[in-house]
Amino acid sequence: MAKTYRVGAFNRLVNAVFSAMTGRGLGRADRHVLTVRGRRSGVDRSVPVDVMSSPDGVRFLVAAYKVGGWVHNVREAGEVALSRGGHTERLRAVELAPEQCVPVLRQYLREVPVTRPYFDITADSSDPAVIAASVHHPVFRLEALPAPATP
Repeated sequence: MAKTYRVGAFNRLVNAVFSAMTGRGLGRADRHVLTVRGRRSGVDRSVPVDVMSSPDGVRFLVAAYKVGGWVHNVREAGEVALSRGGHTERLRAVELAPEQCVPVLRQYLREVPVTRPYFDITADSSDPAVIAASVHHPVFRLEALPAPATP
């Protein structure tokens, strides 16, 4: 059975440290600070995340700790900001269908071992098991936003 992620004082401290390091461009190159507008408060919320990249350069966000606040906020907003080392980019976030999540979740489980205890699957699980797990670990494809129209 997968572990449950609890946001307590220790995890808040760890997230603050990772956010600060990532903001300075330190740590894993795929780690970014995700910022998304709160669906209820309207206030921007930030959390460190690991962004997966496919061989053809498509980037994905994975909800490693199941469906939490940032997932609900991304679903509502449809847009996110990713920051790392003083650079920020705004992107559209498109939730994948469960069948589309299989290769991304397998890659995530291989590349981000610290989150494995929060999954009921492994990178070698059957496709139907991975598809079933995607309900609890949604995946978002990140896309460039259209350029603003100039007058």
